[in-house]
Amino acid sequence: MELQQEGKKIYFASDVHLGAPSIKDHKAHEKMFVDWLNEIKPSTKALYLLGDIFDFWYEYRYVAPRGFTRFLGKIAEFTDAGIPVHFFTGNHDIWVFDYLPKETGMVLHREPVSVELDGKKFFIGHGDGLGPYDKGYNFLKSIFTNTTLQWLFSRLHPNFAVGLAKKWSAHSRLKNENSEEAKFLGEEKEYLMLYAKDVLAKEYFDYFIFGHRHIDINRPIGDGSRFVYLGDWVKLRSYGVWDGSTFELKYYKK
Repeated sequence: MELQQEGKKIYFASDVHLGAPSIKDHKAHEKMFVDWLNEIKPSTKALYLLGDIFDFWYEYRYVAPRGFTRFLGKIAEFTDAGIPVHFFTGNHDIWVFDYLPKETGMVLHREPVSVELDGKKFFIGHGDGLGPYDKGYNFLKSIFTNTTLQWLFSRLHPNFAVGLAKKWSAHSRLKNENSEEAKFLGEEKEYLMLYAKDVLAKEYFDYFIFGHRHIDINRPIGDGSRFVYLGDWVKLRSYGVWDGSTFELKYYKK
């Protein structure tokens, strides 16, 4: 449970995709997100980053990806100041291991968490591979998380391995952005809304907060609960704010 702090807020963001091939100016994109972090820091009680913050991330034992120094330094600044930063792995940065938590002080989550914030129950996660609905991706995720296959991938030289992964990521992103699935499919077709209903059948939550889908939604679900897609920082620059009584989606327009 997060500690009550008068006037402080809890912020949520996802799908920044730092380093994505479709982003023309990577430095400007990173600086924009860091500018937002600078602006919210004085009012932040806790920060939740719900996955795909990096478009690709893979940690070797002695090697980490180049770049992202402004962002990583800012996260360390948050945690050094005593502000908890919760980082959820997404399908693009699923291979965060021990380097980022040790170096920046962030709290790493590989699975969704349930947490009570100011007396309300939140179910929080990136959203990929939950429930039985997306069988194709669930199979793919089982490959990505297989420790033997991770060990074999680590045997490849980083220049080759990272280049290969980025090429695959670019193809996957372009394919998804141009598909019908990039739009809201309706309550009966959205896998995560179906999953949330399954959870509600067993346990009540006031809020379900997810990333992953790159769409911005804050709508009722079930009896008194709300379902939120946080959007992204590639097109929407959207984020969530919990002020202790109300959850809002907001947009960074700087």
